[in-house]
Amino acid sequence: MAQEKKAGEVLGGAIRKILPPAMRTCKACGRRFSEEQWEEHFFVCPACGKYYPLPAGKRLSLILDPGTAVVFGEDVAAKDPLSFPGYAKKLEKTEEETDLTESVVTAEGEIGGIPCVAAVMDTRFFMGSMSSAVGERVTRAVERADKKHLPLILFAASGGARMQEGIYSLVQMAKTAAAVELFSEHGGLFVSVLTHPTTGGVTASFASLGDITLAEPGALIGFAGPRVIEQTIGQKLPKGFQRAEYLCRHGFVDRIVERKDQRAVIMDLLQLHAAQEQGA
Repeated sequence: MAQEKKAGEVLGGAIRKILPPAMRTCKACGRRFSEEQWEEHFFVCPACGKYYPLPAGKRLSLILDPGTAVVFGEDVAAKDPLSFPGYAKKLEKTEEETDLTESVVTAEGEIGGIPCVAAVMDTRFFMGSMSSAVGERVTRAVERADKKHLPLILFAASGGARMQEGIYSLVQMAKTAAAVELFSEHGGLFVSVLTHPTTGGVTASFASLGDITLAEPGALIGFAGPRVIEQTIGQKLPKGFQRAEYLCRHGFVDRIVERKDQRAVIMDLLQLHAAQEQGA
């Protein structure tokens, strides 16, 4: 087994690289706020409430108890199985820019003192697309939670399958889904949090298999894009189709949770699960 590292060793540089400049302008409302204000509001615009992507390292630091996160799976890095033109160089450049080796970071830690396994997808790395390495990391996270009888918390954010890996990417749908199914059969708790965007093969596999499915406000969630669907069925889609609020009203999502409340909500869920197990 590869040596595991504290989250700060792996993610510190990534967090530093994504922090906004001294003043950052919201693309939705045009208001400007300081770096401290953006951080205080969890990278949600203090004026209009627009959500901005949250890097994996920052997400873990907000959700897990301080000092408890141990990152694993870093030995599984993106490869170029098809020798796709330009892919290797683009991987190298993306790794350098983000300080990540793939679009998902997995860690074991605690939330409110309750041990758990967490997996967080990061759209800065190839739009969070699912490669063979991503599938392997997610599968290992599920298997780790299963082996240690720990709850699994997963934050999905993805543009879908990674086209540069072709079939190697697509088979990860079945691989991850099978791991989640086995975990579920063994009584494991899987909380899936859908963030913007969660699309393609990730939506069609592990992201939609949670025992409890939460979503961030306004998140785009679906398989094919709205324009593709409209062209296929020859009909205009309802307003807000594939947004978290629409899906919550139609039962696909259990609850929409603002970013500032996610740690507290997940902590409550873990405490209820732990109490149920103790009473069983």
